[in-house]
Amino acid sequence: MSRDIQYIGMDVHKEAIVIAVLNGSGKLVMETILETKASSILQFIHGLRGELHVTWEEGTWAAWLYDLLQPQVHEILVCNPRRNALLKEGSKSDKVDARKLAELLRTGMLRPVYHGENGLRTLRELARSYQTISKDLTRVMNRLKALYRGWGIPCAARSCSTNSWMDYTPCGETCDPSFWPRAGNIRQRSCCARFPASVRFEQPT
Repeated sequence: MSRDIQYIGMDVHKEAIVIAVLNGSGKLVMETILETKASSILQFIHGLRGELHVTWEEGTWAAWLYDLLQPQVHEILVCNPRRNALLKEGSKSDKVDARKLAELLRTGMLRPVYHGENGLRTLRELARSYQTISKDLTRVMNRLKALYRGWGIPCAARSCSTNSWMDYTPCGETCDPSFWPRAGNIRQRSCCARFPASVRFEQPT
């Protein structure tokens, strides 16, 4: 029965996937490199026989690859590279990494990362996007406040809530004209997620 089981390690990159296939006894039976395209991957998988167990590391392509192959194979284990110290031992190359992944899958020594229903994937993507936007907004707002303070203008540590410059500039405050283009550019970037593209920021009169 073990001869019918194949363990497939995939080292996934943007342009190509390096693949190693081991049989049930751990013998390397195949190595190949495929384009990171659905048609190429499915053609390869459909050409294999037996009970297919597949693994690759969590990363940018992991969710897409999981959705593509989940109906095609017996088992998928997306592993956490940070919790698999054995992957870091010895020499490093794409072929070596693919072989290590296949062997660690065969011996049950990989730590999985959960991949399930599309709804959970959508929630994960939304949470990641929210975190990214929040970090970007904080960074840009800090730049804006630093610019104001560099000109001796006090500003409150508040988020961008309106399209009025008076949020940050006290009434009657004046600056060198060169200040406004730079401040306007930073302010526009900080508010792009909350205001329509038609909103314009101009020097107060």
